[in-house]
Amino acid sequence: MLPVRSSIPGLIEEFFNDDWFENFFGVVPVKTTSPKVNVIEEKDKYLIEVAAPGLDKEDFRIDLHNDVLTISAEKKEEKEEKNKKYLRREFSYCSFKRSFSLPDTVDVDKIDAKHRNGILKITIPKKEDAKEKEPKTIKIE
Repeated sequence: MLPVRSSIPGLIEEFFNDDWFENFFGVVPVKTTSPKVNVIEEKDKYLIEVAAPGLDKEDFRIDLHNDVLTISAEKKEEKEEKNKKYLRREFSYCSFKRSFSLPDTVDVDKIDAKHRNGILKITIPKKEDAKEKEPKTIKIE
């Protein structure tokens, strides 16, 4: 049998975990994480996919400066519930910023972005001379 002393920290951690906080107060604590990002290279372009459920396209900002593409987002929400006996306010705030150095082989004037179903997709086309060419067979004479 373990001494009571060694199990106290475990009990405290179990009692004050995030689930307890959420169940007791009815709010989710703020967690700061960057969204997951996929970077895909295809023969004629690069694709960046940012998984950010809960964010709308108006929450995003995409900047390009000195061949560095920066994706950022910010969302603020405030809810207020009034009752005869109490006033409850809930605030939430979410933000992130990710930057990517672009190679000089991309056509920065043709970068395109779309947002659908919680995923931001950025298409970065390659310059014509940087695109992968199809194999060519040389005729021997």
